[in-house]
Amino acid sequence: MIRRWSIARRLFVANVLFVLVLSVVLGTAAIIDARQRTYDDAGRRMQTVAAAVAANPLVLSAAGSPEPPTTLQPYAAKVMADAGVDFITIMAPDRTRWTHANPAEIGRPYIGTIEPALRGETFTEVTAGTLGPSVRTIVPVRDSAGTVRALVAAGVTVRNVDIAASGRFGAIIALCLALLAAGSLASWFLGRYLRSVTRGWGPEQLAQLFAYYESVLHSVREGVVLIDTRGTVVMYNDQAAELLGLEPSDVGPSAGAAPRLAELPLDASLRALFESGRTAHDEIHLSDSRILVVNQAPAVGPGRPGGRNPVFGTVATLRDRTEIESLGSELETMRTLSGALRAQTHEHANRLHTIVSLMELGRTDDALDFATKDLELSQRLTDDIVASVDEPVLSALIMGKSAEAHERGAELTVHVSGADGLHGLAVQDLVTILGNLLDNALDAAAAAPPPRKVSLTIATTPDAVTFTVADSGPGIDPAIAGDILEYGFSTKASGVHDGGPGGGAPAPGGRGVGLALVRQAVKRLDGTLSIGAADAPDDSGGAALGGAALKGALFRVVLPAPDPAAPDPTKETE
Repeated sequence: MIRRWSIARRLFVANVLFVLVLSVVLGTAAIIDARQRTYDDAGRRMQTVAAAVAANPLVLSAAGSPEPPTTLQPYAAKVMADAGVDFITIMAPDRTRWTHANPAEIGRPYIGTIEPALRGETFTEVTAGTLGPSVRTIVPVRDSAGTVRALVAAGVTVRNVDIAASGRFGAIIALCLALLAAGSLASWFLGRYLRSVTRGWGPEQLAQLFAYYESVLHSVREGVVLIDTRGTVVMYNDQAAELLGLEPSDVGPSAGAAPRLAELPLDASLRALFESGRTAHDEIHLSDSRILVVNQAPAVGPGRPGGRNPVFGTVATLRDRTEIESLGSELETMRTLSGALRAQTHEHANRLHTIVSLMELGRTDDALDFATKDLELSQRLTDDIVASVDEPVLSALIMGKSAEAHERGAELTVHVSGADGLHGLAVQDLVTILGNLLDNALDAAAAAPPPRKVSLTIATTPDAVTFTVADSGPGIDPAIAGDILEYGFSTKASGVHDGGPGGGAPAPGGRGVGLALVRQAVKRLDGTLSIGAADAPDDSGGAALGGAALKGALFRVVLPAPDPAAPDPTKETE
């Protein structure tokens, strides 16, 4: 039954029991202390009264007379009335009473301890006498020689002492009840607060829920980042640490150990998104080596009826899209090759029809000559590319782009020097770089008036590998040269080069991806990417075609030459 109680109810019951026990213990101690203090006060008062009576010369004088009661009884009765004591007993050293509150007890022996008084000491005791239990003080009466001639006992009954003490008991009990009420009220308010923040769950349920959440955070394949309203990273799981390049973090770090966004090595766009706290749905962000799909939403807690729900921060989820984009680039390459094959098939069919027609007309020699020249031209183009670029994947890519250029009414020229330096570079990255640059160059050249030309130069040295792609398109507006490499920025909606003179804006649909992927791949390979005009002076000569400079855009990628001793990443390890 108790296991089903919420934390608030448990705290309330435990606090009420604690305050109740504390009140009982403190009240009992206070009552005992008050009773003891009342007895001590009564003893000191009786000592004062008895000492005053013993010091009166009348007592010593009457003690030597033949009939002490005759003189002392009226005096004792007056002092009892004036001092408010229950009895004053003046007695002989042999216990014989000379005075008493009950005159019938005069002449009888005193009941109680007198030995310390006979030795000249003053003492107080609680004992039962003829009037019942009482607090009494006995004081000796000495003559000038120091001999004890009489004893004076002044006392008050215990019943009267308890009545005096009970006046304090009421205040103590009222204080305990007030303490109990205040503690219960404080417990109720605290329980109400805990009930609102824990949603009425018990500690066992919360522990189980936390265990589930911890397992979910560690088991999901998506990165999860929890950020509070102050910009502190409350929590991130192992997948988020891997995607963002962070140190592994335990779930639920202490508040002092939680890092702030400014302390984490995040990409500028991701940092801006996390700091803004805005809602995001499937946004693409580029890190140094990954393409991330980010979703972000506010973490809203339960609110009061009619009030606003409190916002504790934001929850961001990250998905790795790098492999998908890589597969997409490879698929786009295959589409290019497929399109090239279709174009070649269509062109081959036209040439075959021409040859058949010449043969039907009896012009066999012309048909043979036409077929031979066509075969030599196609074979020479293939041999030139394969001989220049000995990387089969890049050769296939360039051949496909060349066929695509021919189909779109453009001419792709390839210049290669020292292509052996391509070994050791990741083919996937090279396909991403050259494929996207050639696509943009072909789009720009196709949108320009004739002659439509694209130039590709591959130059390798012992220190670097340089790729230069130039086109005869409209060129690049310097005002947006720094923006065309950002993800989502494109000018292809207007039919010009990606980053052309027509200006640019965030791209619709899936545009604005190619150059961002190129920049990411170049950065991953520790290279550099520069943008310029194709008609600018070029020491490498890669921007020139047929002795004339191209009038368009130029993209140059410089990659550090791979270490010859390093394993070739393009080959699978057995």
